[in-house]
Amino acid sequence: MQKNSEQYLLTVILLFAIAVPTAIADTNDTELAQTILEKADQIRFPRESFQVDVTINTTAPGQPEDLRKYRVLSKGNENSVVMTTEPASERGQILLLKGRDLWIFMPEVSQPVRLSLSQRLTGQVANGDLARANFAGDYNAKILRTDVIEGEKYYVLELTGVDRGVTYHKVLYWVGQSNFWPYRAEFYSLSDRLLKTARYEKFQMLHGALRPTRLVMEDALRTGEQSVLEYSGMKLRDLPDKVFTKDYLKKLD
Repeated sequence: MQKNSEQYLLTVILLFAIAVPTAIADTNDTELAQTILEKADQIRFPRESFQVDVTINTTAPGQPEDLRKYRVLSKGNENSVVMTTEPASERGQILLLKGRDLWIFMPEVSQPVRLSLSQRLTGQVANGDLARANFAGDYNAKILRTDVIEGEKYYVLELTGVDRGVTYHKVLYWVGQSNFWPYRAEFYSLSDRLLKTARYEKFQMLHGALRPTRLVMEDALRTGEQSVLEYSGMKLRDLPDKVFTKDYLKKLD
């Protein structure tokens, strides 16, 4: 009986010795993945409050080119205002984001309308693609593997939404190992169907960092359909909290 007890105790000790390092390794990997994601977020956009102009050019086979322009005001990756500047027929439309709550204000409608981040804004671009660029706040990250592409090493992160209010259910995200530059992304639906892909291009020096100024989003279901986002005129701006309120939006120009 004593021998069996000793064997049982030894088994428990061995299992514990195996499990603890594994749990620590998993925790460390999760922390590393989240750190990589945060660094990539900081490459895409400044931490400080800023303004940037975005031109979105959407093309599809057999369809006329669609060109739209927006001005984005962002503070802390949690609050943003997206103002439509072109086409002229939609000028005055404004998106207000507070956390993950999104509203659209239209001149002809007296009350704001609630929207989801996943709804289409234009072409391949969802509301959340423009209004919220906080991957680290919206997704839990883990490292799937490392890829080598044209001699460069990339972390491949799997991002899963923290809840159903985020823009995409799942994202695969390639981030440079040497510089944390975002390289490409794949966006998936709740059913794990690939919806679209994105490439981060045309890195230029903006406010102390090389940042992607072009984002190419391609439909994974309909060949040849894509939206190209061009970022320009980025500058830091002092944006008080009152800017991100419903009552203040009518004062924006």
